[in-house]
Amino acid sequence: MTYTEDWVVTRARHAYERGRASFGIRPERAALLVIDMQDEFVRPGWSPYWVPAATRMAPRLHQLVEECRAASVPVLWTIFDDTHLGLDRPHALRFLPHTDTDWRRPGPAEVWAPMGRHLDEAVIRKPSYGAFYDTPLDTMLRNLGRDTVIVTGTLTNYCCGTTARQAYERGYKVVFGSDVTATDDESRQEPELAVLRKGFALVLTAEEITDRLTAATPA
Repeated sequence: MTYTEDWVVTRARHAYERGRASFGIRPERAALLVIDMQDEFVRPGWSPYWVPAATRMAPRLHQLVEECRAASVPVLWTIFDDTHLGLDRPHALRFLPHTDTDWRRPGPAEVWAPMGRHLDEAVIRKPSYGAFYDTPLDTMLRNLGRDTVIVTGTLTNYCCGTTARQAYERGYKVVFGSDVTATDDESRQEPELAVLRKGFALVLTAEEITDRLTAATPA
């Protein structure tokens, strides 16, 4: 067979738009990662880094958190914070447009209170975008016996997308919540989902994730 340009482009386009990974979700092997649903990103008007779309999707994500708890899926929270006096942060960050403001956190970053984090759920304070970079997340997941991560939170195309890629590279099955992630420019949401859908993750809505967890959970 000769693979024409039209054939390969059509195949790629289909994978970006409608591709779906073939693995299932087993609750006893999965963990929910809630990425950076913290005050500066979700609390309305509190910082220049507010992500309005994250505030709007927070109730849907809160419901998914409850569904995961009911299915005995561990919930792990991350926070993008000032750790180790900033000495563990990638050096180049200071030169990027992301930091073009004088705003500073008034104290340690915290999960936005309406998300309802339980005190017995771990919080990972990370120095960069990906949740695996210089954190104990990989060790925690392996100690929990989990080989599947469900990635949710904000920002879709920064901390969530980077975490999904890092998990994939470490051998995890990655589920990515299409409507329980959000970014600061909503026109960037679908392009990021398309790349993840084709090459890194099983991209599902919160309802689809819940349905799969429920179907796999013994009565």
